[in-house]
Amino acid sequence: MLKLSWAKCRGDVWCRLNQLDLSTVSGDGVYVIWCDHEMDGIDHMYVYVGQGSIRDRLQSHKANRRIASYAKYGTLYATWAAVSSQSRDGVERFLADELEPWEGKEHPDVPPIEVNLPFRKTE
Repeated sequence: MLKLSWAKCRGDVWCRLNQLDLSTVSGDGVYVIWCDHEMDGIDHMYVYVGQGSIRDRLQSHKANRRIASYAKYGTLYATWAAVSSQSRDGVERFLADELEPWEGKEHPDVPPIEVNLPFRKTE
C-alpha cells in the first residue's frame, strides 16, 4: 500500500472547499471532494475524485455549478496528496473504485494502486 499524506487546513481540520485559499496550494497529485452528509449510515458523500495540478483542478471545481450544487446536502470539503506522475493514474483508479464519487465517472483504465483513504485509519 502506498501511504499518502492527505492535506488539511490550519488547525488540522479538513479544508472547506468554498473557503480554501488556493494561493496556499501547490503541486500535483490526487484529490477528493466530498460533502459531510450522513446518508444511509455513511458519513460522507463523495462528490469527485481526480488528479493533476491541485490548485488548478480545485479552482475549476470551486467554479463548477454542478459540484457546488452538492452544498445543499452539507459543507463541501477537499483534501489532496502529492503522488508521482507514474502512480497518479493507478491511485485515482483506486480512489474512484473505493469511494464511488457521484461526479466524474471517467477514470484511468489502469490497475488500481492501493492507498490509505483520507477518513480511514491504517495500521
